Amino acid sequence: MKTFVFLFSAILILSLNSCSLFEEDDDDIDEPDDNGIHIGGEQSTMGEVGAEVFCYGTLAGVDSASATVISLDHGISTFSGKAIITDPAILNIISNIPQFTVDTGNRVTVSDLKFAVSKEGVESMNPDYPGIIVKYSSEVGDKYPVKNGIEREVIHKSTEEDYYFGWFIIKVIQVEESPCLIPGVSKVVYTANHRFGIVGVDVTYEDNTTAFFGITGSTEN
Repeated sequence: MKTFVFLFSAILILSLNSCSLFEEDDDDIDEPDDNGIHIGGEQSTMGEVGAEVFCYGTLAGVDSASATVISLDHGISTFSGKAIITDPAILNIISNIPQFTVDTGNRVTVSDLKFAVSKEGVESMNPDYPGIIVKYSSEVGDKYPVKNGIEREVIHKSTEEDYYFGWFIIKVIQVEESPCLIPGVSKVVYTANHRFGIVGVDVTYEDNTTAFFGITGSTEN
């Protein structure tokens, strides 16, 4: 259902809730550190305090979606997000979720968005939508366990520049989650680049309609 999409984009802009994490055995997944982070690697400037993330896409009724890092604690970045929501159905859902605040101008804010963002990749620290989103060193066929038997799988890794990102053509790695944990969504494909982080997300809904979210940031690796 499209009414779930802002919840989904909030997760993309960097997940809801606390930093507990699933535990599963997988040869492709590194052992977590003391803070439950699997991706490892040096801290990225994209996860440091003050870094901003901007989301644009093809969803009517959602505009000016962005998030800012407000704290960084032992490798886990906390973001505060905002957007202008004019779709009444989405506003109705958002207004009933404690983490979200809606003001009279349809400006929606959300806090406690937690991710680990390193130079090796991006990992969601939300227990309802956990796990590695992308690890840049992965190869096609590598899988990241999520929960409830669902996995994310690397389906493409560029050998030459093949993805348009603004004025650039860049090399990317693409990770697919199908089936998907998000209600109403059948498939998600994340597109990422080692320098720019997650740069695009393609969503396929259960009714076979699609949406695209592009992501840019104020910093880079």
